[in-house]
Amino acid sequence: MRRRLRTALALVLSAAPTGRRAGHAHGAAAPAPTEDRLSGARGTAPAPGRPEPGPGERPGSRNGGGPKTGRGPVRPAPEAGRRTGPVRGTPRERLRAWAELLRVSALFSVPGDALAGAAAVGRRPGRGTVLAVGASLCLYEAGMALNDWADRDEDAVDRPHRPIPSGRVSPAAALGAAGALTAAGLALAARAGRPALTVATGLAATVWAYDLRLKHTKAGPAAMAAARSLDLLLGATATATAASAGRTAGDGGRPDNVAGTGGTSATTAARTPGVLAPVLPALPAALVLGAHTYGVTAVSRHEAQGGSTGTPLAVLATTAALAAAVAGERRGRGLSGPAHTTPSAPGAPALTTPGAPGTRHVATGAFGAPAHAPGAGHATPAPTRTTHTPPGERPASATLARLPALVAGAANDPVWLLTLGLTAAYVRTAAPPLLHAALNPSPPLTQRAVGGGIRAMIPLQAALAARAGAPVTGLAVMGLVPLARSLARKVSPT
Repeated sequence: MRRRLRTALALVLSAAPTGRRAGHAHGAAAPAPTEDRLSGARGTAPAPGRPEPGPGERPGSRNGGGPKTGRGPVRPAPEAGRRTGPVRGTPRERLRAWAELLRVSALFSVPGDALAGAAAVGRRPGRGTVLAVGASLCLYEAGMALNDWADRDEDAVDRPHRPIPSGRVSPAAALGAAGALTAAGLALAARAGRPALTVATGLAATVWAYDLRLKHTKAGPAAMAAARSLDLLLGATATATAASAGRTAGDGGRPDNVAGTGGTSATTAARTPGVLAPVLPALPAALVLGAHTYGVTAVSRHEAQGGSTGTPLAVLATTAALAAAVAGERRGRGLSGPAHTTPSAPGAPALTTPGAPGTRHVATGAFGAPAHAPGAGHATPAPTRTTHTPPGERPASATLARLPALVAGAANDPVWLLTLGLTAAYVRTAAPPLLHAALNPSPPLTQRAVGGGIRAMIPLQAALAARAGAPVTGLAVMGLVPLARSLARKVSPT
């Protein structure tokens, strides 16, 4: 009887499902525990706030699971306004991130500052000019890196695609690059002489003060304008200092300007010690460039949100005024330099610098032509530099009345024709985007106006160089426009 019970019990147990052990059925494979970096090594519970892996997702991936694409887990897109850690990419991606951080497409607006400064002091570009260009490039890029580092929290909300908020460049790397580039710029300026180092130190201090303190104040545009003016003066100082040293060493220090007035400023620099002597002839050109920079900076303060109509209109009017000042009658070197000596026909009075010993002042008309040219067969007076508008006559009517004389004088002054063409290129580059931003002050059009203002610095620098009597330098600066335009299609200058 007992044997039968044991046999029946064995049959029942063999037919019944297996029991449970440790929470799962005997004979069935235990589920693989999911790996969780936040809740512990190979923990079975998801981390707080992390959802369970859904269907089609692979548990155990570091980013909480991703679709099985065969290429590994897919990184989720960062939330807008949230900074992430540094993202390691390919060398090409890292290079592009740094190009965006430094805004390399705007670099081509920098060399013209030093070249225009060299032309303003009547000197041919040389070793000092090259050192000034290198120092300017380093300090400019230092300002770009420092700008994004200082604005990293603001960019995380308004421009999360920028290199720092998107995690492609770390804040520490950007700040370190700003410091290293500043030191490199000052070192290059020191090689150009103590006066150039003094100007470069003021320029570096202005850049750091703008990015860290003054940018969001009313003094921001003025600080940026001062930085651009100092950049031109850096080129003037470095070039004049190197030329003076070369003249002392016996190489002659030949002038570059076709106006023939380079020796005057060099003599003045030799007589007057300090930094101001070589800088003074370049001050008018520096003020023009600074005024343009002031307007571009004022517009850029609205590029994130837009909404400003009056600022683009005011800057448009400033652009027209600057163009009129640059394209006005040439007066030798610079915007207010002395009248240059012009060879004249036999029997005609020579045009000399007013007030020079042993000379007499000759009234001159447009582009340095004598107001009364004896022996020309007629005595039609040409308009002089100082004109008087009759009562009741509008200035526009007076300008139209002078137009034939201006055209006649331009035929005898190809350098002025070049200056006029470069000035027209400046207006053509800066004015249309400003007008569009005034009619529709949206962020994209405002950013386009800022980009146009940055690119317009190149033809403005070229026009200043040509007006100072250095047409070759002006054409060389203008040659940077195609390069800047091509690179701007790949990397935004704003």
